[in-house]
Amino acid sequence: MLWFWVFSRLDNDLKLQAQQRLQYCHQLAEQQLQRRFPLPTLSFDQRGRIAGSARLQSNHIRLNAVLLADNPDEFMHEVIPHEFCHLLVWQLHGRGSLFGRVRPHGPQWKGLMKSLFNLNGSSTHRMDISKVAGRQFPYHCQCGPVQLSIRRHNRIQKGVVYHCRRCQQALVATHH
Repeated sequence: MLWFWVFSRLDNDLKLQAQQRLQYCHQLAEQQLQRRFPLPTLSFDQRGRIAGSARLQSNHIRLNAVLLADNPDEFMHEVIPHEFCHLLVWQLHGRGSLFGRVRPHGPQWKGLMKSLFNLNGSSTHRMDISKVAGRQFPYHCQCGPVQLSIRRHNRIQKGVVYHCRRCQQALVATHH
């Protein structure tokens, strides 16, 4: 319920700032790329540990209200341009492309992040997620302990296997 409280209490000025930043990003892209793009819609209903997400087909950006309230500068500087670039890549390269699927954080996306916003672009953020992390379950691999969300824990209980990104070993539940 915390996310709903923050969403309903999110400062209207902050919502307006986010909308204005998105409009600025949109205008900059049209000027630099010399092409018109539909203005994306924006909502503040992203949940969990994700700062934002781009809905490609609907040209929509979802922002995490809890993380936005705690990290407004990072959202304005990095998150909104990040998600907007996903939409641009989709509109420029993703619709029925002859080259197949475009990687979400691939060279086209990185190129737009650099050329439009002078950002290197990262696929992850480093914001404090303690307010939004939810219940965590202890697992481990040869690298050490790993905390998984309830969603991943439940999927493992149903037979799905997750592997460590570093050592590639299957994650195993840690028993206390």
